[in-house]
Amino acid sequence: MQNQRIRIRLKAFDHRLIDQSTAEIVETAKRTGAQVRGPIPLPTRKERFTVLISPHVNKDARDQYEIRTHKASG
Repeated sequence: MQNQRIRIRLKAFDHRLIDQSTAEIVETAKRTGAQVRGPIPLPTRKERFTVLISPHVNKDARDQYEIRTHKASG
């Protein structure tokens, strides 16, 4: 049972939620006597969307939106 490992990957749109969750996981693992390495932050995925505002003309009028997906390995 010495060589058992567990890897947990978390994804969220809010980085505070990942921080809270990893803190709880690390605390629980340490309470049970497990050796903990982490949490390790992983790269944030940024998806960008450009949308035309006008339904017919004005190609220059656009809105840009972004979704950030934060990841961590805890």
